[in-house]
Amino acid sequence: MSVIQAVLLGILGGLGIWDSRVMGMFMLDRPLFLGPVVGLILGDFQTGIVVGASLELVMMGIVGIGSATIPDTVSGSILATAFAITSGLDVSAAVALSLPIATLGQLVGVLVRTANGYFAHQADKAAERGDYKGIDRALWGGAGLFFLAYFLLVFCGALLGSAVIGAFVDKLPQSVIDGFSVASGMLPALGIAILMQLLFDKKNVAFFFVGWALSALIGVNTVGAAVIGTTIAYIMFQYGRGRKAEPAAVEAAAEMSDDLGGEL
Repeated sequence: MSVIQAVLLGILGGLGIWDSRVMGMFMLDRPLFLGPVVGLILGDFQTGIVVGASLELVMMGIVGIGSATIPDTVSGSILATAFAITSGLDVSAAVALSLPIATLGQLVGVLVRTANGYFAHQADKAAERGDYKGIDRALWGGAGLFFLAYFLLVFCGALLGSAVIGAFVDKLPQSVIDGFSVASGMLPALGIAILMQLLFDKKNVAFFFVGWALSALIGVNTVGAAVIGTTIAYIMFQYGRGRKAEPAAVEAAAEMSDDLGGEL
């Protein structure tokens, strides 16, 4: 991997961590976006798409709630996809490798948030003085620290890690590679299970069982299940709208009857 490619990946990491912090939430930190972009930078768009989609299944349930610091999807997605392309890792090994990288990114996130306490105090002092430019400088200082930390993490990992990872993979016994394959097959199910835990309630439980029956028992593929689900949603929407319209129609008829002296 060239230095220019490593720099571009580092910039992508900085921009990804800025998503929802500086630029608004455009989902630029998701593996489904980062994987293909890494593929474009490294010249293997197809692998980027495949690895990004696989990582999205694993990480789709990772959501930051409150002050919790979650595993970093940005560095994990970028470096795992980069290693898959440059070191010849298959998708299963790349998926398994993304989790320890994301955990390392989580530790970096904790350090950055701790250091950002300094900029928070600077913003408070500037606010007390009525110094709006000072507040801006403090806010951008915190954002800049995020960008710099994840730029360096991805840049160093991409530049120094690809050769190390490549040599490491070459020395791995086949049994370990097979273990990665088995683990990676379970990780997407874990990601979906985490997402289901957030959505699962009495109103939705029937739909989960319908989807399971369609895919596991009947053998309907993803596109067919999506079409069936969309049809069910459309029917429910139409019936729901009809039920809301009925009381309004009855009320309108009652008002008309009163206006006509109760003849209706």
